[in-house]
Amino acid sequence: MIPVTQETFLAVFLIFCRVGGCLLIVPGFSSARIPPQVRLFMALAVSLSISPLLISKFQGDLKGIAPGTTLFWIFSESVTGLLIGLLGRIFFMALQTLSTAIAMGIGFGSLAGAPMDDGESLPAIGSLIMMVATALVFMADLHWELFRGLIASYSRLPPGESFGTQLALVQITDQITATFLLALRISSPFIVYSVIVNLAVGLANKLTPTIPVYFLATPFVLLGGMLMLYFLFKEFMLLFIADFAAWLSRG
Repeated sequence: MIPVTQETFLAVFLIFCRVGGCLLIVPGFSSARIPPQVRLFMALAVSLSISPLLISKFQGDLKGIAPGTTLFWIFSESVTGLLIGLLGRIFFMALQTLSTAIAMGIGFGSLAGAPMDDGESLPAIGSLIMMVATALVFMADLHWELFRGLIASYSRLPPGESFGTQLALVQITDQITATFLLALRISSPFIVYSVIVNLAVGLANKLTPTIPVYFLATPFVLLGGMLMLYFLFKEFMLLFIADFAAWLSRG
């Protein structure tokens, strides 16, 4: 049984700082469609749920702690949570960027869709891709894997020890590289399709300058892009969610 002391309350609050910082920015939980009060109570519920597993890591470190050190611990835990959430967020930022490229490549860039994770509007196909990716995170129970990773983070980054600046920059740079390569693999068929189709339309327009080839070819370009999306959508969403799950399992 955990004794209720001043140090216990401080330990729970420090756990809340890391968990709340992560849920503030991690995909799915940070959606603008979720009211701030709901996100706050969600972070509080998760913090209280995992506190019995983590309070032992704070034993002896919080007794007689100075106010300045307490502020440093609060700042350190909050920044650590934000950086963990940012590493997951980069996956969706890369997918969002390349989904916009996909929409523009197949001619759907001008059709606006509803924003999903933030206030920025995306093309309709981009909104569809982001909605499916977010839904898959919860359907595949990856949010539980995220909580497991948060608990495991206390072994790699003990309380009060934040990411070093150099380590944080290296982690973010490596994550951006890996996720954008993943998004590029996903969108590469559509990019190749866009290059080939636009080159063919441009050549046909040069050969028959009196015929508005571009306007005549637009419906066929859209049809070809939609057929590619129909046949490849399942595969590239599974590829994305598998890489996201692998990152979560690695912690």
